[in-house]
Amino acid sequence: LSILKVDYDVCSNYGNWLYSAGIGNDPRDNRKFNMIKQGLDYDGNGDYIRLWVPELQGIKGADIHTPWALSSAALSQAGVTLGETYPRPVVTAPEWSRHIHQRPGGSPHTRGRRAPVQHKDRGIDFYFSRKKDA
Repeated sequence: LSILKVDYDVCSNYGNWLYSAGIGNDPRDNRKFNMIKQGLDYDGNGDYIRLWVPELQGIKGADIHTPWALSSAALSQAGVTLGETYPRPVVTAPEWSRHIHQRPGGSPHTRGRRAPVQHKDRGIDFYFSRKKDA
């Protein structure tokens, strides 16, 4: 017997999309969703991005989260030309800067806070494969 659970909760998903767009409900002042930090925390090696954005497959490791910050030599080596094979960013939020060129698993800015939990058992295969019962 195999069971496939599909994650679909209209209210929760809609609320999360609004929050990540910066228009969600959050009681803290000036709170913003940091896509770079989230990418490093939950997709440190960039496997999820490589699955859905084949234009960036040549970029190794966590650098895939910020291709616009790479040198022209690194982009050339990866086969990426900003503005041609991959778009230039429309905006770069100032709060992203501390996460650019950061390795997954935390930053020097954590000062006493716990590093984010790495979900090593929940890589792409966790979400996109079905284990069959023996």
